[in-house]
Amino acid sequence: MPPLPSTAPEHQALFLLLNDALPQTQCTRCGFPDCASYARAMAEGQAAINQCPPGGQAGIERLAALTGQPVVSLNPEHGTEGPRRVAIIDEAWCIGCTLCIKACPTDAILGANKLMHTVIEPWCTGCELCIPVCPVDCIALENVTGTDTGWAAWSAEQADTARGRYTSRQQRLEREEAEHHKQMQAKAEHKLADLAAHTKGTDNAPEVDRKRAIIEAALAKAKARQHGG
Repeated sequence: MPPLPSTAPEHQALFLLLNDALPQTQCTRCGFPDCASYARAMAEGQAAINQCPPGGQAGIERLAALTGQPVVSLNPEHGTEGPRRVAIIDEAWCIGCTLCIKACPTDAILGANKLMHTVIEPWCTGCELCIPVCPVDCIALENVTGTDTGWAAWSAEQADTARGRYTSRQQRLEREEAEHHKQMQAKAEHKLADLAAHTKGTDNAPEVDRKRAIIEAALAKAKARQHGG
């Protein structure tokens, strides 16, 4: 879960309640990067309670009860209420570009580069984020709840699963980024240890000094980032 807002304790408590009241589709249609960010904005009075199409009118009523605000209609600028849908990939057209895998907030798409991808239906939130990134338009959305919409089409268990998978994905991305920075730092330190061998024209002292200064500056910046500087 993203960190709690650094505001008054009552805002933190409200943030938790509001986040629990959201369907956790992580679709960004509310105008925020994820459900927690939207909940945080509502808790701080920076966002209206009618910006979540997946939650629908029932979701707005939940948020109104928590915030003490009047019930209003869903803001059409953020979309319309509808049934829960899941993504379906046309295997015949999939080129294995992995763009949809990178876009999926819950790691619900399985595949690899140049290999056919498939959607793991119980993990798909219907966020639609995979649709615009597909270069061959091979992803469609299938209605899986009929005429049920909003929270009638979404359960608390499904929301908990979606939030858990989103959190796990964020943690994985952070680990991968940290490992990447660690590898780049090790590579830079190795090159710095024998810079002359990595510089064309080893008798060119000014060039060696220039590259040493660049690498040392990059290493200093990387170490500062690791220590929160």
